Amino acid sequence: MDRVILIKYGELSTKKANRNFFINTLYNNIKEKLNVFAIKIYKDRARMTIQFRDEDLDKIKKIVDRIFGIHKYHIAYVVNSNVDEIKKKLLEVVKLEKFITFKIETKRSDKSFPIHSQDFNKVLGGLLLKNVNNVSVDVHNPDLWIKVEIREKETYIYFNNYDGAGGYPVGTQSKGMLMLSGGIDSPVAGYLAMKRGVVIEAVYFEAIPHTSLEAREKVISLCKKLVTYTNFINLHIVNFTPIQEEIYKKCPEDYCITIMRRMMYRIMEKIANKYKGNIIINGESIGQVASQTLTSMKVINSVTNVPVIRPLACLDKLEIIDLARKIDTYETSILPYEDCCTVFVPKHPAINPKLEKAIDAESKFNYEELIELTIENLNTIKIDSSESKKFEDLL
Repeated sequence: MDRVILIKYGELSTKKANRNFFINTLYNNIKEKLNVFAIKIYKDRARMTIQFRDEDLDKIKKIVDRIFGIHKYHIAYVVNSNVDEIKKKLLEVVKLEKFITFKIETKRSDKSFPIHSQDFNKVLGGLLLKNVNNVSVDVHNPDLWIKVEIREKETYIYFNNYDGAGGYPVGTQSKGMLMLSGGIDSPVAGYLAMKRGVVIEAVYFEAIPHTSLEAREKVISLCKKLVTYTNFINLHIVNFTPIQEEIYKKCPEDYCITIMRRMMYRIMEKIANKYKGNIIINGESIGQVASQTLTSMKVINSVTNVPVIRPLACLDKLEIIDLARKIDTYETSILPYEDCCTVFVPKHPAINPKLEKAIDAESKFNYEELIELTIENLNTIKIDSSESKKFEDLL
């Protein structure tokens, strides 16, 4: 063993009684994500390390970048915690780097190590000044920042610092049901929910023939993007055509969007109960469209007792687009295939709907029977990143 990926937990370190649960969940997620590689993972309450084959490093890094629960990680050289071996390894590895100035920072978690951290900085600095030509120390802005972490059995030497995905490992919270359309917002909402440890299942409302099969494929493609942050996602496809057609036949035009969203929430609650989901997640942002005013949200929300989580509620559109680009869903989301939320938008939807008027409009047709039929005919697809492609092909 010469190099390892050294993982630092970040927010997980703030946990007390539940800390082992969070670390074990992260361990299992990493193990599942990297199961196509010859690796070994070691964990304790402070750090996690991954042994790997050199030829796999670039592929592994792309996957590790997308595993929630990792704050920072480093590609570190490993050596026994022995003064002479540390000095020998440092001289060996710095010759692979290009630098004029350097800084050394030692952390000595093993207090039995015979030299204090500040003193060992001077020992190692003197070693480099003596054995490497034309270099000098710069403690403020060095070309090469050398980190040395001394533990009881092993010492880690590294020069790099990679940002992880942050957040909590997926699975440290229970399940949420994501209302996944083909737009820009909802995939970002799903990403942010997973970042807080939520296991997601996705629900897509389609209205064939008013929406196309290409629109469905677009949503499946978005799930494939999101599944790179977790192990699998169940995508539930709702045939919303009979309900939507009844709405536009029987309800006032300006209330059609309000009634449509209320029907969706009723269906989401039944799906959540069926698949043990504790929350509904959507991509709504306050005031973005007519159904996302505070008044509309109140009227629409009144049909369900399941908590509705809106991760994007206080973000503006440009902030959401930036996140969509970051997680690589934006280009898929802007493909020109309309979903059922956009294909029937009236010219003047109600911005401040009245609950009494919404209830009266719904009384014009037997939506309970249609909803039950919809749940009976639910079509579920399991999106698993290991089924048809290796992980790196999806990145």
